[in-house]
Amino acid sequence: MEALEKLAGAVSNQVWGPPMLILLFGTHLYLTFRLRFVQRYTFKGIRLSLGRGREGEGDVSQFGALTTALAATIGTGNIVGVATAVAAGGPGAVLWMWLTGVFGIATKYSEALLSVKYRVTMPNGSMAGGPMYVLERGMKARWLGLIFAALTAFAAFGIGNMVQANSIATLAKETFSLSPWVTGTAMTVLTAVVILGGIQSIARVCEALVPVMALVYIIGCAFILIMHAPEIPATILLIVKDAFTAQAAAGGFLGAGVLQAMRFGIARGLFSNESGLGSAPIVAAAAQTKNPVRQALVSSTGTFWDTVVVCGMTGLVLVISADWTKGLQGAALTRSAFQDLSAIGPYLLTFALLTFVFSTILGWSYYGEKAAEYLFGPKVIFPYRLLWVGAVLLGSVATLPLVWSFADIANALMAVPNLVSLLALSGVLVAETRTYLWEGRLEEAGG
Repeated sequence: MEALEKLAGAVSNQVWGPPMLILLFGTHLYLTFRLRFVQRYTFKGIRLSLGRGREGEGDVSQFGALTTALAATIGTGNIVGVATAVAAGGPGAVLWMWLTGVFGIATKYSEALLSVKYRVTMPNGSMAGGPMYVLERGMKARWLGLIFAALTAFAAFGIGNMVQANSIATLAKETFSLSPWVTGTAMTVLTAVVILGGIQSIARVCEALVPVMALVYIIGCAFILIMHAPEIPATILLIVKDAFTAQAAAGGFLGAGVLQAMRFGIARGLFSNESGLGSAPIVAAAAQTKNPVRQALVSSTGTFWDTVVVCGMTGLVLVISADWTKGLQGAALTRSAFQDLSAIGPYLLTFALLTFVFSTILGWSYYGEKAAEYLFGPKVIFPYRLLWVGAVLLGSVATLPLVWSFADIANALMAVPNLVSLLALSGVLVAETRTYLWEGRLEEAGG
């Protein structure tokens, strides 16, 4: 097992080298300028996201699609992922993660727009879309669509399943001395109950769960920051300074320097908000919307909430606590920081992580099964769901370094064909945005 962990870590370091960082962050920047800083429409997207009425053809409401996507993105990456980035890359990783979110809004917008534009209606009347259909129908490159779908169906077990289950099992063991087998069994049963009902069942649970879980966690972070209010300016200065200097900050984290901070900040930013990964557009394609741009605006707000707000607050809490200097990693680091809330801290963190993890497992189950359906047809859906349920238990008892390395590798490989499609079809993105957004025709129906 130790040899396997070392091998996975080495491969992860290679795939997340400078070429991948440049491709991902470069795509964020390119689309930001190409679309005239579409981030300035974020609050318009938030307003649109609050609508729950039927706006057009689709399987779920725009709000249902957004909360399902948020369920998949607001997960262990917001708690354990940020802690892992700070432990391995120093305080500067927080800024790179935050910037990945800000500029990633344009990429998330682009992914959703193309996925709605190129979605298809299945024989049973349901909608199917995502980068695999964009690659096939938009770029006429079905072979790339097959590669993306295969990587997604495979990667889902890492980023959306085993990493999530592992995080809550570890925290439950450290906080309540619960065996990972007990935690894993409970999570497995709950997962099976919901996902067997399909996207409608998943969306109903996410609509109720996501707003509550996010609000509770944000309030907890806010209280910690209020308690340390005088230290906030110095903490922000440390984060910014460490992001752009090669000198290692004091502490027990694993690496030093700008590249290390960028590597872990951007990698964990992608893990958390999934902008550029191509996962969230799969559920965006199921939304009831008048035109692709409306849903694209709604989907783009997911990155704002996930990284700019939730990850940003987590990063501040972790750095301001100074617990990252003690050599703590993962859930243990976040748990130590939340002890500032006295007796309620561990319980609040456990509630947040449990709900974040459960919702992410639900959202990613849909991504994975739609990718598998693209490859093998509807007959694969039920067997895939059974494998998914089993992986929850497996992830609960696996080791953290191996699981995280596996997730990082799968994410990078999955992102490449999706980023290629976004760059190749940027002209389509501009044309659609001009028609519906820049010319003020958001209320018009279109395809």
